[in-house]
This record gives sequence, C-alpha cells and structure tokens, in this order.
Amino acid sequence: MFLRISTPVMGVMPTVFGRVFIAAVGLYALLKITRIKLSFDGRLIPALVLGVIGSGIPFLCYTIASLYIPAGYSAILNANTPLMSVLVGGLFFGEQVSISKILGIFAGLAGVWVLMQSGPVALDWQVLIGMLSCLIATVCYGTVGYLTRVWITRQGGMDNRLLAFGSQVGATIFLLPMLLVSLYWHPEQGGAVLGAGIKPWLALIALGFVCTSLAYILFFRLLAEVGPVRTTTVTFLIPLFGVLWGYVFLDEQLSLAHLSGGGLIALALLLVTTQFRRRRQ
Repeated sequence: MFLRISTPVMGVMPTVFGRVFIAAVGLYALLKITRIKLSFDGRLIPALVLGVIGSGIPFLCYTIASLYIPAGYSAILNANTPLMSVLVGGLFFGEQVSISKILGIFAGLAGVWVLMQSGPVALDWQVLIGMLSCLIATVCYGTVGYLTRVWITRQGGMDNRLLAFGSQVGATIFLLPMLLVSLYWHPEQGGAVLGAGIKPWLALIALGFVCTSLAYILFFRLLAEVGPVRTTTVTFLIPLFGVLWGYVFLDEQLSLAHLSGGGLIALALLLVTTQFRRRRQ
C-alpha cells in the first residue's frame, strides 16, 4: 500500500533510496537510544555487503518488476524465496534437503497460485524482464540468510539491531549513485519529491521505519534463531495478507479460493518448519 502511494508521486529511484535511507536513520536512532556501540568487530564490510544483497538489489528488482508485470505476478514470484533458499543451501552450502521441505515448498507455491490467480498477460520481453527481476530478488533473499550465518552467526554473532543498521547503510551506499544518475536524467523527480504532499511522505516514512527498520531487525533475529529456510517461509504469507488488506481497506470480496489457498499455505508452513524425525528401531 505504501509503495502504491509514494512511487507514482516521487518516482522509482527516490522511493527506493528514500526507503533504505529512512530505515538507516531510524536504526541509527534506535542504536543511540538503546546505547548500543557502533562496533562491528571487523565485520563492517560483511554487514554492508549483506545490505546490498538482502535489501539494495531486491528492492530495486521488485521496483523494476512493478513497471512490467502485475502485482499478483510479483507476489507469486516472491513466494519462490523459500524454494530458492533450499536450492541455494543444497547447491552451495551443504544443506540437506528433506522430502518434507520439498513437499511443503510446493504446497506453498500451489496455495499462492490459488490465492493470487490473475488474468494471463502476453509473454513479451517486458514481461520476461519483470519476471527475471523478481527471480533475481528471490535468489538474493535465499542467499543472504546463508551468508549471514557464515559471515556473522558463526563468527560469534552480532546484535540484530546493529546488523540491520549496517545492512541498510550498505543498501544506501549501493543505491546512491543510481539515484544521482536518475536525478541527472530526470531532474523533474527532484521537484516531485519536494512537492509531494503529506500522504506520499507519510507512506515513505512508514515504508522505511516500519516495513524496513523493524522488519530487518526481526529478519536477522530469525536468521540467527531458526535458520534461513524457515525464516524465508514468511514470504508465503505475503499474498495472504495482501488479500486481507484488500478486504479490510479496499472493500475487496473474499472467495473460496482464498480459503483453499490459505489452507495450502498453512500446510506448507507446517511441512517446512517442522522437524520430522525417524523413529528408532
């Protein structure tokens, strides 16, 4: 909802950059309030790189995708994140892929497809660019969890608030040159940002503080406590909550597809997050 309010008024790059910059400012204020020292113990560069992979690139990819494909397609492709996490873990990080996880992931994808059914779009180069952008984002999300475990958790860990701050600083540094190029080629965007009304600015502030600062504090804490695969299964809930917000705020109607799709997603979460153990003989 916040992106739909701010992006049409401010433009793509100002919105994306504003999101991570506001998130970094909010996290810095939180660190000061809680008196957490800005000491990364030699792991500042990994924290910055995690921000590029886990925030900068995915945020930019989904913004690009929004230009070419419907929001429902983006939500469906976003739900591939746990699948990518399992594939990346199995291929590059020596993770075991259990049958229950595979079944759970495909059950979740089936639920998302039921929930987010939308009319077909003509397959052209623009649609392919949009879909490829979403898939690149899911690969980033699937990879950042394992890199966090290797670079941060196994090296003694780091306060999740400090790690979230470092990641958003990294995303801000990554997106700044793109913002400057965008403003150079489209100087009218600067005037649009300055002249935006209170509603777009409130949406952008909420997007930065709530949907990024708070979200990434929880995200890095979950990565440390439950692991990459189970953390990324929350992406199955994005289309479900999209339907809920549409019903609550936009007067959209619920259907049997919502019930069946939500049931499949619930089953998927159970299969992926539950540890099944064989009985001893």
